[in-house]
Amino acid sequence: MRPALSRIFPLLVSVALLLVATAAPAEPRRYTATAPDGVALAIQESGDPDGRPLVFVHGLLGSHLSWDAQMRSPALQRYRLIAYDLRGHGLSGKPDDAAAYTEARRWANDLAAVLSAADARDPVLVGWSLGAAVITQYLAAYGDDRIAGAVYVGGVIELAPGQIAPHPEIYRDLASPDLRTHLDAERAFLALCFRTPPDAPTFQRLIANAALASSTMQTAVHSMALDAPAGLGAMRKPLLLLYGAQDALVRAEPSIARAKALNPHARSVLYPESGHAPFLEEADRFDRDLADFVDGLEAGASR
Repeated sequence: MRPALSRIFPLLVSVALLLVATAAPAEPRRYTATAPDGVALAIQESGDPDGRPLVFVHGLLGSHLSWDAQMRSPALQRYRLIAYDLRGHGLSGKPDDAAAYTEARRWANDLAAVLSAADARDPVLVGWSLGAAVITQYLAAYGDDRIAGAVYVGGVIELAPGQIAPHPEIYRDLASPDLRTHLDAERAFLALCFRTPPDAPTFQRLIANAALASSTMQTAVHSMALDAPAGLGAMRKPLLLLYGAQDALVRAEPSIARAKALNPHARSVLYPESGHAPFLEEADRFDRDLADFVDGLEAGASR
């Protein structure tokens, strides 16, 4: 090799390795938190460890994989992205006692345990469907002093007939002891989550993910008593409500109206073409709206 090339070649190799390292996504960090009643909660995080923490709380039959598009989103990598599996779901513990799911305080305690284990300071909480109800119960139990704001996505405000679309046969069959009936109900429930279904591999993964959910949880969770007035009603931090106009599970407009009656400061955005999962159906728009909300908190704090 010529002398000039012998000096340049190592530099080129170093630059190439740096570019590869920059382009390659960081390996997610995985760890657990333990709830006060002993349930182990699986946590996964990605993004910038020094960024604003965004804590994602999935919905019924989901897991941290529900937020896979956000955890990998280039638009969100400047934040610290934290997702965990609710009790009875994914890789988290699955108690057999129905009270572990009907007592709303336990779900609130889980979220508090995750925030503590992650050392998430001034996080933004992002809850989908049941995940929004978990955030409400956290607010009722712990207040909003430790968080910067919250985003409800297709959020369950209350388990009230006017806010929840009726699908009695599906919820009945989710509690069926017959495996075929039970699995078919899970598939039907997931299909109702989307006006525009995700690609086949993603949908199949979500179905497999749903099969991990505790049958005890699926039977008991609908009896959880939500305290929306003490949660949303007492919240003073910024709140963003994101709903799909085509939602087949949660009625968007009545839910938004009830949330704003409880919390007049809440801001809402309706996605005309989305169903129950706008963060998957319109992921790019959702990521932009989420980033704008978080950046707005930063701008407000700097004034």
